[in-house]
Parts: sequence; structure tokens; C-alpha cells
Amino acid sequence: MKVYLDNASTTVTDPRVVDLMLPVFTENYALPTSEFIHTPGQMVKDLVEGSRKSLAEFIGAKSIEIVFTSGGTESINLAIKGAALEHGIRGKHILTTTIENRAVLDSVRFLKRMGFDVEFIPVDREGFLDLEFLDKSVRKDTILVSVQTVNDEVGTIQPIEEIVKIVKEKNPDTLVHTDATYALGWLPFNVESIGVDLASFTAHKLHGPKGIGALYIREGAKIAKIIDGGYAEFNMRGGTPNIPGIIGFKGALELVVSNEVERIRRLRDFLYKQIEKNITDTVLMGPKNFSQRHPANLNVSFKYVEGESIVLYLDMKGIAVISGSACFSRGLEPSYVITAMGHSHEDAHGSIRFSLGRFNSEEEVIYTIEVLKDVIKTLRDLSPLGGN
Repeated sequence: MKVYLDNASTTVTDPRVVDLMLPVFTENYALPTSEFIHTPGQMVKDLVEGSRKSLAEFIGAKSIEIVFTSGGTESINLAIKGAALEHGIRGKHILTTTIENRAVLDSVRFLKRMGFDVEFIPVDREGFLDLEFLDKSVRKDTILVSVQTVNDEVGTIQPIEEIVKIVKEKNPDTLVHTDATYALGWLPFNVESIGVDLASFTAHKLHGPKGIGALYIREGAKIAKIIDGGYAEFNMRGGTPNIPGIIGFKGALELVVSNEVERIRRLRDFLYKQIEKNITDTVLMGPKNFSQRHPANLNVSFKYVEGESIVLYLDMKGIAVISGSACFSRGLEPSYVITAMGHSHEDAHGSIRFSLGRFNSEEEVIYTIEVLKDVIKTLRDLSPLGGN
């Protein structure tokens, strides 16, 4: 049996989405960005604007507030660096958390080298940021606060609406950005009720294609363009738009249904209950209240064993999971997310992220539990630390 439980890294593109994309490769392949659009280009432009409208309606925005990008990473870079370039004259202070996605952390560290004052908000053992620290840290020269909606490693859902309220009460001119790449399609997300100025999205984490993302820019919020080479997307980026990806993004959104998310949530809950019941010496990473974590995410640390070993043993049995952060797993250092939450290096090293998706079944979860029990027992028997 082949079981893919790394859906927080990426999901398989739904075949129905692929079917929608195929005609854009071979039939409606013109570009919609010419100054004087010919008929084939106009047809494609209509398709693109239809996708823009769908995403806007999905998040409670206006079409003119949606900029398509090459993915979540570009959207994050555009939001953070674009805000800094546009507003750096009136202030240099930027706030973010210690457990953000690499795209956020690398962007703010780049800005720090450019002379910006970057401050990191600490988080507690469940991954929630310190709201009191945030309240005390927003200043007159704070131009941007960037906080992820949900952490893709431990599943923590941040109270974004409350965060926005705190920031705006202290400084109404401060822009608030959220990395919502692991939230879209999984959690309720409405930009009007949440109140953010900028929000980054991607399609490939909700069974859409890779290489396509979007940035919500609240009407009236100003950020600078960071990629030159044309006037695409309301002159917010240069380059040729990924038309098949844009069409696929719309298709992925149209396939999102709430009862499917609830089915996946129940599978995740079943997986954890079986791990808790059958495997001793485990530590749940992230919120213990499962209503405060992503419905498809489970992160568990298994004491006395290395996460990398668990990954390899499970892989030999056809089960794909990840140890620590998906963007951090190439190194031997423990996950920066889990250590920033105050957990030990040992627990961070022993952590495994199980992330489910649309095509996972109960049969796969049962198989995973049975294999996992044997793998943990085998590894603990081999470990000099024991655990039995």
C-alpha cells in the first residue's frame, strides 16, 4: 500500500482540476497581457478574470484586490518586501513571529540586512504568539506585522482577527499581512471579517496545481512592485502569467466542500487516538485543543527515537511522512518551529508530521497505525536510550 501523508508540503492535483487546465495548454493558449488584445487573448483574459472573481468571492474580497503570482513564496515576498519598499520612508520597524514559514523569515532577514528593524514575537508551547508582547511592541514607526494564519508544521491557528485589532488600535497605519497558504480551503477565511491588509495564498495545498498563488491587497493599501518586466496583474508584477495555473486555482476552489474537510478532520482525530492508545511516550506538538489546530494536521514526537529514522522506516513500508519542518528536513538540526515553542531538542528530533488530504482513506490510516506501532517498537529496541 502507498500512503501519502505529507499533504501540508503539497497535495496531488485533483484530476478534475487537470481536466480544466488541459484546454488552456492546447486551445486557449494566447496571452491576455497585450496592449491591444486580439480575440484569442481576449478569450483568455475572460478566463483569467473569471478565476480572479472566484478567488475574490471565496475570501470576501473584490476582484481588483487579487494579484496572481507564481506561488505562496512570491506572494509573501511581494507583501513583505513590497510593504517595506513603499513605506520605509516613514518607518523601519517590522514585527513577525519566530515560527513563520521560511519565505517570511528569509524576507524579513533580508530587510534587516537592508537596515530595517525586525523584531520577533515569541510563541508559547502550543505555538500561539504572545498577544501582550505584540501589544507592547507596535510603535509609531511599525510599518508591517506579518503573522501566519496557521502553522503548517504543528497546525496552530493564530487568532488573526484579534491580532489585527490589537495592531490597528495601536497604529492604524501599520499594514497587517498573513501567510494563509495552509488555511485557504481548509479554514473559514474572510478578509473583511478578519481585517488584514495583505494575505498570501497558494493552490497546491488544496489539490490545485503548483506554481500558482495569489496575494490579496486591500483596496487602498499600498505596496511596491518587486518584479520588473511588464505590467501584468495591475502592474504589480512582471513576467508571463501562469494561465493554466490560474484556471486550475479556480477549479481547486470550486471543489472545496465543508463535509470533506470534516471527514479529513475525523480521520486525523482517529489517527491521533490510535497513536495515543497504542504507543507510549508520545508528545503532541501544537494545540491540545484540536479545534485550535488545522483539521488535517497532526504532529507527534516519539521519545527515544530519531524522527529521520521513523521517516525512513515508514517509507520502506510505503508511507510518506515528514520529520520536523518540510522546509527544514534536509539538515540535522532540530526544527526551529518546535524549539521556538520551548520544546527540547530531543522532542524536536523525534517529531513526525502527519498531514492528510482529500484522497486519504480510513484504510490507509489503519495501515499507517499498524506499521507505525511496529516501527516505533523496533527503533526503541535498537535505541541505547531504551524506552520500554
